Amino acid sequence: MSIILILVACILLLLSYVFDISSKHTKIPAIILLLIMGWATRQIVNSYDIDIPDFSTLLPIFGTVGLILIVLEGGLELEINLSKISVIKQASLAAFLPMLFLVTSISILMYYAFSLSVYESILNAVPFCIISSAIAIPSSSNLRPLNKEFVTYESSLSDIFGVIFFNFVLANQYFSGVSIVHFLFELILMILISFIASALLSILLKKLNHHVKFIPIMIMIVLVYALSKLLHLPALLFILILGLFLNNLDELKRFKFIKWLNPDVLDGEIHKFKELVIEMTFLVKTVFFILFGFLINTADVLNIEVLPISSSLVGIFIVIRIIQLKLMKLPLMPLLFIAPRGLITILLFISIPVEFQLRNYGQSLMIQTILMTILLMMFGLMFNNPKDTQNEK
Repeated sequence: MSIILILVACILLLLSYVFDISSKHTKIPAIILLLIMGWATRQIVNSYDIDIPDFSTLLPIFGTVGLILIVLEGGLELEINLSKISVIKQASLAAFLPMLFLVTSISILMYYAFSLSVYESILNAVPFCIISSAIAIPSSSNLRPLNKEFVTYESSLSDIFGVIFFNFVLANQYFSGVSIVHFLFELILMILISFIASALLSILLKKLNHHVKFIPIMIMIVLVYALSKLLHLPALLFILILGLFLNNLDELKRFKFIKWLNPDVLDGEIHKFKELVIEMTFLVKTVFFILFGFLINTADVLNIEVLPISSSLVGIFIVIRIIQLKLMKLPLMPLLFIAPRGLITILLFISIPVEFQLRNYGQSLMIQTILMTILLMMFGLMFNNPKDTQNEK
């Protein structure tokens, strides 16, 4: 049985690699094919009554590691310099302000649709307000450089803001001035810890001469993240700051410590580290979505009772995004549709305590909403004006 599982896993992972390559040409997001592949595998397993282990406990583990890697990869891609300031400001506003309006609108909808308390409505609304950088960034590869850059910054910042906001809501059932002050203190403390940890990891990256050096550093990154989570600190900030710090050493050469690190030499090591992160992200993200597809219940996808509400959610996404893009004087096409929900929505949704979860309909609502936003993005890219693509601009 173990050999068969290894064989099946290898075939699925190789197929996912083919999907990843072909998605640039077919404009079909690889995640759709991964979910279908996972779901189809489950149907085959069920039809032949094959006895397999329970994989449901693995989903949060792969989701958490995937989240760390996705944000780290995003940080390693983002450049911070004077020429990027306007894009960063624009993307920050695009990630933060619409999220507030989305949380308000969706929590009102959930309050009346599911008869939830105000707190339960807000807590369940937040995961739906986060754009998935794991899906949006790869799907924007053929866009114009400016549009691609905006999608990269917006979705990466949406991940950060969304997770921090969710953790704040989760930790504070009753909002008050004290809880906000406490949250701001945790935020400042985490920023300080992040800079210190980033500096120490950079020193290790420079000093380690052993043939195995990147894996211990990756383990330390996960360790700092896990310890920060145990202390209820916004741990994802550390991952983002580390990525930004390593990718922008050249912009910090005026500082003595950075000069001592010798960025010209360290850049080569950072490039190798970045390649490892990209490959690990692909692997973990692929396993996560195949697992999620495997665990999908067909009845949840086809639940007609929830369909009007999930459609309403997507309608709210579109209306607020149209207003956002118009106010920011950004092109509606194709940016209107590049706002998929994905890994972080799933991870946050399943981490909601049982007593606050949506009764009976939560799983259906999550799956339907994710699928609809991904399909919208797919059709938006398929029917996008060729002039908006990078290759034909």
